[in-house]
Amino acid sequence: MNRARFRIHALAATELDALAQIHAACFAEAWDADALATLLAMPGAFALLARDEDNGVLLGFVMIRGAADEAEIITLGVDPARRRQGLGRALLAAGLSEAAARGSVRLFLEVAADNSAALALYRAAGFSEIGRRADYYHRANGKMTALVMGRAVTIADTIDGSAIRQIKN
Repeated sequence: MNRARFRIHALAATELDALAQIHAACFAEAWDADALATLLAMPGAFALLARDEDNGVLLGFVMIRGAADEAEIITLGVDPARRRQGLGRALLAAGLSEAAARGSVRLFLEVAADNSAALALYRAAGFSEIGRRADYYHRANGKMTALVMGRAVTIADTIDGSAIRQIKN
């Protein structure tokens, strides 16, 4: 399988519709551009996007919200056709870097207990389970527990000791 050539950059306001489209491709309960804009308008919120380096196609995203010295991954997704190419890992690393540069010392997230690919990604990145939220996710076939995961964020998580501006693979 060919690995994707991509770059990661901060979301521009003009990219909200594209972010909404890829969010819908990744999640059954998708957020539209207005909902994403509302989330990103919260203090401390930011989004990073991965785009194909050759054609500019949006491949994935991570949205994080920070408050004081903590941050939370709100959502992370990769185009289903482009998974298993290192994009999720790169987006997670970029999000960790930016959160660290913004002063976060701890990063949290919720993930569906049956999402084995995401669980493997987060565990490989040093996240561990710190709690559970029963019936957190609503699915067509019922409800699913969310695992609450967390990990420390250190200056070692920053890329070259500074905030992410652009990452190339």
